[in-house]
Amino acid sequence: MKKNKISKNWVNKQRRDIYVRQSKVDGYRARSAYKLIEIDEKFKIFKGGLSVIDIGAAPGSWSQYALKASKSGKLISIDIKKMEPIGNSVQIQGDFTEEKTQEEIKKYINDKVDVVMSDMAVDTTGIKNIDSIQTGELCKEAMSFAKDLIKNNGFFISKIFMGGTFNEIVAEGKKYFKEVKVFKPKSSRKDSKESFIICRKVR
Repeated sequence: MKKNKISKNWVNKQRRDIYVRQSKVDGYRARSAYKLIEIDEKFKIFKGGLSVIDIGAAPGSWSQYALKASKSGKLISIDIKKMEPIGNSVQIQGDFTEEKTQEEIKKYINDKVDVVMSDMAVDTTGIKNIDSIQTGELCKEAMSFAKDLIKNNGFFISKIFMGGTFNEIVAEGKKYFKEVKVFKPKSSRKDSKESFIICRKVR
């Protein structure tokens, strides 16, 4: 009974959500596209010809926007789930935290890339501090992977949750990058603890 109530509340919330409705109009697979669009509008990240790695890409709305904004650029999308193809992109199905998946990504990179972005998050437990710590670990893993692959003037973008590991992640970002900002898009739900860390200029 409780599960049905939660599910009904979720459906009602989705119906009222302007970003869910807009994503259908614009052809994006999920409302999360608008978070990346807002990040791009604020930090001026995407332009033609960029090479982009999208970690935790499914269902693919970030990849859709990146490919559209980068025009003739190169896109590599990775997720543990199988995704519907997106344009002329490379898609890798695998667990990013496993070394073999990271090695497979590197096979497709001839030179360093312009953007590494991650919208990875763990399946939430409802215990906010645990969710924050576990998603924080994914962010740190993506950052550690990205720092050696990003061009000097490139960007690293990742979801983070406010909580136990927040300060640690920001400090780690400052260790690897000269510019580190934290931003919460308007399209991020008010009751969500998520923000995004945007890092630029590798040290």
